[in-house]
Amino acid sequence: MDSASGCPVQDFNYRELKPAGTWHAAYDGFRAEAPLYRNEFGPGFWTVVNHEGILHILQRPGIFSSSVVTVLDPDPKYRWIPEMLDGSEHMEWRKQLGPLFSPQAVERLEEKVRTRAVELIDSILAKGTDSCDLMAEFAQRYPTTIFLELIGLPTDELDQFMEWEHAILHSSSEDLEELARIRAEAMQAVQARFASVIAERRVSPRDDIISRAQTFVVEGQPVSDADLLSFCLLMFMAGMDTVSVTLGWSFHHLATHPEDRARIVEDPELIPSAIEEFLRAYAIVIPARKVLQDTEVQGCPMKAGDMVNFPLSASTRDEAAFLDAATVDIERNPNNHVAFGAGPHRCLGSHLARRELRIALEEWHKRIPEYRVVAGAELLETGGQLGLTSLPLEWNRS
Repeated sequence: MDSASGCPVQDFNYRELKPAGTWHAAYDGFRAEAPLYRNEFGPGFWTVVNHEGILHILQRPGIFSSSVVTVLDPDPKYRWIPEMLDGSEHMEWRKQLGPLFSPQAVERLEEKVRTRAVELIDSILAKGTDSCDLMAEFAQRYPTTIFLELIGLPTDELDQFMEWEHAILHSSSEDLEELARIRAEAMQAVQARFASVIAERRVSPRDDIISRAQTFVVEGQPVSDADLLSFCLLMFMAGMDTVSVTLGWSFHHLATHPEDRARIVEDPELIPSAIEEFLRAYAIVIPARKVLQDTEVQGCPMKAGDMVNFPLSASTRDEAAFLDAATVDIERNPNNHVAFGAGPHRCLGSHLARRELRIALEEWHKRIPEYRVVAGAELLETGGQLGLTSLPLEWNRS
């Protein structure tokens, strides 16, 4: 127990690479002991691990600021727009970005998204090896190339973009100074690349998100190049990682639960429901907040300046909110999870993410209805954002 607050204490690196499934189980275990705890790793921070506490934080942006993205950096020299904005500035960005990610806008992308999925799956089958690393050959290439086209970046630079993305989101080190250096260098490289694109679009706008965003007016002022860079950095993080990681868990579940796989092959109408359940059971994001004023969460006092993180899976897997929460039920109903967050910062890209996930599962299972994890494969997951590093699958030639 923390002698100052009387609240439970842990001490571990939450970004550490672990065997697959370790982190979801770890947070389930923490929740069974207490709703939140103080993690003494690095600068020290609070972690909330139950549904009630996480909703409490998400729905109180006036107390828990979104001006940070990791508890290891309480005073960042960068800001990802609009994720790291609070108040009216955040709402003005959201209002202008909304039409770009609306259900109607996403509907217009249907053909593009489906074509990309089919191209990638067919290229895997064309190898004739009856196996692949799902993460490297499909999950990390399918949504990311769609994103690059939407924002206006060349798809032939995907490998370099993925390298930067991994450094920012998935680097793991006990040396926090080294970790900060790796992340900062990658962010600087991303921003340098985007700076050249923004300069090009100022002269010659195109039909892409960067060109649209440069026309925004926020708090009465045109968006500056600096804010455009910050916006692009967030879009890069969101578009390059979240759907890819969720695809990994979805295919891992279906590869290890043949009864569920058979059900969606027989009845593809189950796929949207299955996706919601995979989002819930394997929620990947661990948001951070900075406490703006002295407060209390579930009996634990927090002081202004304290840092808090909260694995969304700790909410979505809480028995107090979901019956048999650790059980994956692809027909679960209702399924009001917070895998996309809640409150004013709920994920803007949720409609596109759902569309990409649905199409991926539809097109894959038309072509490869039966598959399994390669025997003896060592599966690892990252801790900062809960995702598989690889997923080797194999199947029998039909």
